[in-house]
Amino acid sequence: MRAVTWQGVRDIRVEEVPDPKIIDPTDAIIRVTTTGLCGSDLHLYEPLAPFMTPGDIVGHEPMGIVEEVGPGVQQLKVGDRVVVPFNISCGDCFMCGQGLHSQCETTQNRDQGTGASLLGFSKLYGGQPGGQAEYLRVQFADFLPIKVPEGPSDDRFVYLSDVLPTAYQSVRYADVAGDDVLLVMGAGPIGDMAARIAMNEGRRVIVADWVPERLSRVASRGAETINIDAVDDVGDEVRDRTGGRGADAVIDAVGMEAHGNPVAEKVIKAVGLLPDKIAEPMMKKVGIDRLAALNTSFDAVRRGGTVSIIGVYGGATSPMPLMQMFDKQVQVRMGQANVRHWSDEILPLVLDDADPLGTEDFATHRLPLDQAPEAYAKFRAKEDGMVKVVFTP
Repeated sequence: MRAVTWQGVRDIRVEEVPDPKIIDPTDAIIRVTTTGLCGSDLHLYEPLAPFMTPGDIVGHEPMGIVEEVGPGVQQLKVGDRVVVPFNISCGDCFMCGQGLHSQCETTQNRDQGTGASLLGFSKLYGGQPGGQAEYLRVQFADFLPIKVPEGPSDDRFVYLSDVLPTAYQSVRYADVAGDDVLLVMGAGPIGDMAARIAMNEGRRVIVADWVPERLSRVASRGAETINIDAVDDVGDEVRDRTGGRGADAVIDAVGMEAHGNPVAEKVIKAVGLLPDKIAEPMMKKVGIDRLAALNTSFDAVRRGGTVSIIGVYGGATSPMPLMQMFDKQVQVRMGQANVRHWSDEILPLVLDDADPLGTEDFATHRLPLDQAPEAYAKFRAKEDGMVKVVFTP
């Protein structure tokens, strides 16, 4: 089969690889019909290169048709249409019972000190083959896949794999209600969808970014916008718009790819050039991130407000403004999305004929799998109005 593979820093290729096979009785094999390119994939493109191995299959936003099921599978059958969550969770362990599917004890990577295994996301999270491929092995097939009906296009459902539950969790963790003001840092796919979810629930939403096309996109759906390159200070701008108080809650939907910290960027690149045996422990213990978006979040939130961190950070010793956070009595919630915890709540929104979250036209680019290398480069460079890419294998 053809699959998108990591071959080195900024070196993504589409290659022929062996087809996946049933390994455990509870496995299934799906033929991938649509699969997304995520901002988190860019972390593998460069910052997390020390944890990658040439030939790794990437991608973690797939959906498709069941082609084969293992002998232990009871609830899924050949021909079913499914979306596959990016975190691999069993549904039976203590953590899954707590709704913390991203911490699944069955697939936790204790050797790496990390949570549940993830599709296509380096040996830090299990080294599992990803979903930017023609076929995919799906574990825990009676629990993990989300069955969806025939009829609506793949674009309506594919975001259940990551974008929708990740954005939904960020809004739930932000805990906005009534007339609360929500500031969303970053208008990439997750920030954009988080803004849509919050506005659909009647909240006032301000979105900050520096890419004009992304700002225009969220503004067209009713969000207020701040171009961070056009104001002296985002926090001051937010306070000016909120009677001097600040946002009731802030979602940081940016993470380690933040714009505006050249020092951290140079450190990440320097570490990535080291041999993996040296770079891996450095990234785990002394790595730092670009923290422009996170620091702005703590500045712009009101006293007693909440910062919901959904952007992925990888630095182990990134400095935090603890004095400011303590003085302002900021509440912080964060973590990988617990996809299966939220998917049943989200599904009615996706099935609504009115498509209130605009999933049908959420993708800005629909490309064949063979164009993945160019798409990665353009997505990282924020070129060609590229916000969300989906591939058709």
